[in-house]
Amino acid sequence: MLSGVTLPVAATAGLHPIDGLVVVLYLIGITMMGIWMGRRITGLDDFFMPRKFGKGMMMMHAFGTGTASDQAVTVSSATFRTGLSGIWYQWLWLFVTPFYWLIAPIFRRFRAITTADVYELRYDRSVAVLFAIVGIANMCVKIGLMLKGAGALADAGTGGLVDADVAIIAVTLMFVVYGAAGGLGAAIVTDYVQGILTIAFSFMLLPFILSEVGGMHGVRETISNEAMMSLVAPGKISWFFVVMMSFQALVGIVAQPFIMGVCAAGKTEWEGRLGIVGGNLIKRLCTAAWSLTAIAAVAWYVQSGNDPSLLDTESLRRTADGIYGEVAHTFLPGLAPGLLGLFLAALLAGVMSSCDSFMISSAALFTENIYKPLRTEVSDKHCIWVGRLASILVVAGGFAFAFWVPSVVNALEIWFIIAPMMGLVFWIGLFWRRMTVACAWATTVTGFVAWWVSTQPWFINGLGRIPGGQSLRLLWAEGDKIVVYLPWQILFYSLAASAVGIVVSLFTRPVSPNKLNRFYQLSRTPVQPGEEVLQPCTLPTTTRAVDRPMLIRAGGLEIPMPSRTSTIGFMTVWLFVGGIIGAFVWIVSSP
Repeated sequence: MLSGVTLPVAATAGLHPIDGLVVVLYLIGITMMGIWMGRRITGLDDFFMPRKFGKGMMMMHAFGTGTASDQAVTVSSATFRTGLSGIWYQWLWLFVTPFYWLIAPIFRRFRAITTADVYELRYDRSVAVLFAIVGIANMCVKIGLMLKGAGALADAGTGGLVDADVAIIAVTLMFVVYGAAGGLGAAIVTDYVQGILTIAFSFMLLPFILSEVGGMHGVRETISNEAMMSLVAPGKISWFFVVMMSFQALVGIVAQPFIMGVCAAGKTEWEGRLGIVGGNLIKRLCTAAWSLTAIAAVAWYVQSGNDPSLLDTESLRRTADGIYGEVAHTFLPGLAPGLLGLFLAALLAGVMSSCDSFMISSAALFTENIYKPLRTEVSDKHCIWVGRLASILVVAGGFAFAFWVPSVVNALEIWFIIAPMMGLVFWIGLFWRRMTVACAWATTVTGFVAWWVSTQPWFINGLGRIPGGQSLRLLWAEGDKIVVYLPWQILFYSLAASAVGIVVSLFTRPVSPNKLNRFYQLSRTPVQPGEEVLQPCTLPTTTRAVDRPMLIRAGGLEIPMPSRTSTIGFMTVWLFVGGIIGAFVWIVSSP
């Protein structure tokens, strides 16, 4: 419950037996479904990268992997405190979504099992191991972030009946059992069911709380602060913030370990394209629902007699993570028995559908790119069990992080930093032949070092003495702490990493032409219907290599001419993006 905050009570608190039954049946059903998928595993490809799913499955897999209750918590918490601009904590990927149409076929064409395989293909095994280590750390943070959000929602959603720590433990046990048993196939199949529930979870509360406060008209009449109703606020979330976070999202998405499964587990390139784009557009709509629910909760808060000036105070900031669950707990029990249970099941679905994919992709990184090169003679069956053990250890790391990090927003910002660190290595290497192994290491290490430097008091104090620094907003106050404004921080370590990497490349030994030719040949050769991949990162003998015409070719820089399908699809997705933004603005501003 929100301590120190008076909220109207629209329903009798408590958890009806039917609500509990709904949750129990869901947990049993989804676990059995995952275990059943485990019976179909015959080899490593079945466990880590089954290339056999259609458009519907891939769409829900992309949606489920990229959508979880922690995101609803982050958006609703930020919106509750600062207004509609809080939507950008998740909508920052909105402007990246059209690029997924271009990225998906590239990952499918590599014919790889893990994203680390791609780094080994382009550079060498040392870079693959580096990516595996960074990627596993990345996924531990992401799993912990999602568990933290699930705990906050479960606690608030049940009025404290289900403790946040208990919820985290229960969710963890469930997805570990079925994910370790069934691998990525189990994750994709269960994501289909869990995706539907997550969509229901996203829109379930909105009509009830809007009705309570008098619709959007009532929201606008109640909230006098115009900045609260603006997508871009004069505070932290400026246009510069949105642009730089979108840049970071584009750089980082290719370095997410789960991106290989999301793009490459489909039968063809079309499944990957339609899956990741369609799934993410659905997520953008769900994000809008979270933000609208939270802004209605602000009106609910004010109409109950509370002082709106307290919205962004430190005391409320500590409890704002629970506002989404608080709304559910207040409204749903009185409407119909089982609705709160459905809400909690959907909450669990959102977490489990993401964490299972993260767990399997991390296990694949350890098994394929760290363990197997050291034990070349072991069987597939042995490696599957190693992958299952690695799954448990990765989740244990995420579990520990969830209990260590103070809040969901703090966890998200830590993940923002880690996620793109090896993305620059991928993007530069994809288009520039001259990038070397030493450059890959230098770029990654420099990125982390530059980020660490940007957090040091001496660096922050130096920025504070720069003339005009205040007008440029180089620094930002986080409570009683002064930090580098996040967009400037991103720009600093991205430029530093890129500059050092490019210079190092010019003075170190190039990657062999044969290795480079194989990399670019794979990335540019479409997957054929019914194509069988017998060896990762290898072009099947039945598939002819394609020599793509170049849009730009100079100084080792190679940018292929986009195909008609890529161009039309890319522009079409931009139309959808514009339509989503336009619809959201119309909803919040219409009379």
